[in-house]
Amino acid sequence: MEINTHRFENVIPALIATFEFMKRCGLRGVQCSEKTLQILESWNFETIPVKTISLDDIRADLGNCQRCKLWKKRTHLVFGEGNPTARLVFVGEGPGYEEDQKGKPFVGAAGKLLTKIIAAMGLDRQDVYICNIIKCRPPKNRNPEPDEINACLPFLKRQLAAIQPEYICTLGSVATKVVLQTDEPVSRLRGKFFKYKKINVMPTYHPAFLLYNPERKRDVWEDIQKLMKAMEK
Repeated sequence: MEINTHRFENVIPALIATFEFMKRCGLRGVQCSEKTLQILESWNFETIPVKTISLDDIRADLGNCQRCKLWKKRTHLVFGEGNPTARLVFVGEGPGYEEDQKGKPFVGAAGKLLTKIIAAMGLDRQDVYICNIIKCRPPKNRNPEPDEINACLPFLKRQLAAIQPEYICTLGSVATKVVLQTDEPVSRLRGKFFKYKKINVMPTYHPAFLLYNPERKRDVWEDIQKLMKAMEK
């Protein structure tokens, strides 16, 4: 029996959604005829390719996003940039003024400091991937509000799923709390590894915080050294 794999790529997600709905309704099983079971057993599911999503697909889905109020005052949406198969992803809070103007993440003063940190690791920005929890600049660089985070978080999750990094470095309190789903301050979490799904997460201070608290640069470098050591394995 010849299988149309293109049709399976489109049908399987719909089937999964249907079964999940049926499960929530209390269904615990279905009856199949002997003929149906024979047909299912004849299918070699291992040979059916799984359609992978790309960062370009996600960016296209995001489009001219108006899912929260931040779109009204933005200049550019800041999606993220870097290696689409990076081992390491840096996740910040949100775009600032320079990022909003240029449409790129971490290009202002804090971004220049992050670039120096990446260089000290023996890497280039092109070797890693850099993005934020939210994709549009909040007014006056305030912290993002819950509805804004909730609107953007699905796209961050899809970015991470597309990249499949081995490591994430969360920059600052907001990014750390959102990725790790915790209320603990970054000061208590920094320097330790946690898990997001199966990905190792190292929280540390945001580069913008270091601009006003340069005495904390030593702490960040200690965190980065632990990250570098883990990545050597």
